[in-house]
Amino acid sequence: MIDEAQLQEFDAQQLRDVVRTLIADVSFKQTTIDKLTHEMAVLKRLKFAAQSEAYNPEQKSLLDETIDTDLAALAAEIEQASPPPSPQDKQKPKRQQLPESLPRREIHHEPHRTTCACGCQLKRIGQDVAEKLDYQPGVFTVERHIRGKWVCAKCETLIQAPVPAHVIDKGLPTAGLLAQVLVAKYADHLPLYRQEAIFGRAGLALPRSTLAQWVGQCGVQLQPLVDALRAELLKHSVLHADETPVAMLKPGNRKTHRAYLWSYCTTSYNLTRAVVFDFADSRGGQHARAFLGLPGESGWHGKLVCDDFSGYKACFEMGVTEAGCLAHARRKFHELWVNHHSTIGEQALKFFIQLYDIEREVRELGALERKRIRQEKSRPVADALQLWLTQQRLKVPEGSATIKAIDYSLNRWTALTRYIEDGDLPADNNWVENQIRPIATGRKNWLFAGSLRAGQRAAAVMSLVHSARLNGHDPYAYLRDVLERLPTQPASRVDELLPHIWQPAQAPS
Repeated sequence: MIDEAQLQEFDAQQLRDVVRTLIADVSFKQTTIDKLTHEMAVLKRLKFAAQSEAYNPEQKSLLDETIDTDLAALAAEIEQASPPPSPQDKQKPKRQQLPESLPRREIHHEPHRTTCACGCQLKRIGQDVAEKLDYQPGVFTVERHIRGKWVCAKCETLIQAPVPAHVIDKGLPTAGLLAQVLVAKYADHLPLYRQEAIFGRAGLALPRSTLAQWVGQCGVQLQPLVDALRAELLKHSVLHADETPVAMLKPGNRKTHRAYLWSYCTTSYNLTRAVVFDFADSRGGQHARAFLGLPGESGWHGKLVCDDFSGYKACFEMGVTEAGCLAHARRKFHELWVNHHSTIGEQALKFFIQLYDIEREVRELGALERKRIRQEKSRPVADALQLWLTQQRLKVPEGSATIKAIDYSLNRWTALTRYIEDGDLPADNNWVENQIRPIATGRKNWLFAGSLRAGQRAAAVMSLVHSARLNGHDPYAYLRDVLERLPTQPASRVDELLPHIWQPAQAPS
């Protein structure tokens, strides 16, 4: 920011440059605000139009909460892009009165010093009280934040401890309640209308529209942390990638179409345990390239462990090295044996059993020792398997399921056996497939993602929740602590809140 003293020293050309920069900045922010405002208007029309659509009650409930959440997220983004309001423009928000029957816990905030700058002793003249709603599983409580007012009788200076920063400014919920809503929705797969009923049984029925607003606002606040997690992920030279379908509702009608949740994670050999989900409205390979920052010199150019999906192929032409999935190749022969009692399928499985026995042997070893044993033991088995497949290929009629299984392996042989030459590479893609397995449970409860924004928000929060689990953390404890610290965490130190680095805040003594 340029102060008035600096402006006095600028010449005419420098002033013109400053003005051009400010105009460009204002123009960009206004364009962003206009775009978000338009998107909000579209969502509002969709919300009211949905009243007459023939949704069943469960579908309509999910759609309503998605629209409310998107609206809250848009409002938060517009607020971030807008200039701060002047004091006279600020309006005191109307607070929900919390039931007197709820137990209360008082938290006192007093100045560190009660001596005025003039040397006089301050006198306490009153206090401000703000109530926040907290939640422990099954029990609501109220936090009473009491801020004493201290005044100097001589110079009439009023001193109060500052208002504790909160992820939702002047909001009703504590970080604990927000963490509970997010974990229940994105880890336990409970839609907000079900959480509304659960909270009602706990003594306070929180409207799902209110819960939706909290989710939307938290999604915006957590996004910088998710961006930092993605940046950390792309620092590593070996990654897994996979994708799974999720139904997404098309705006303006009752139909859904197939969207995809893409998953990227470090390997089980990596000390950094991280997974990042990326929601996209299709399975097009451009989504993988965009996540990896391709094309471009600054994009990711490591080794990608994935299946034979064609969407990744363009990445391999842009500097990414393909590492195949041995489990996918094995699965082809397992299907032959299970479905057709194929002798070729049975014999091929014996080769794969030998290769996986070696992988169990080297699992806990270092990369160099793992590579040495693989070259000593896995390479002869892999060479024998390749020779045997090539021979069987000549004996099997074209167009059969057996030919397809054999060709899958032979056509990708270099990628499938690349792990033998690199101790940091896993033999298959099972690690990332295990990370997206909980999504199948979620699909049964979500029914669909209500919008592209809703899918992206779910992907962002699930990235933090599942990365916390990978690192042995309780997702609720992790999110609660992060939401408490995030408002005052400097942007330069946001990495300290990443799941693989995070340490719980020390309780004050």
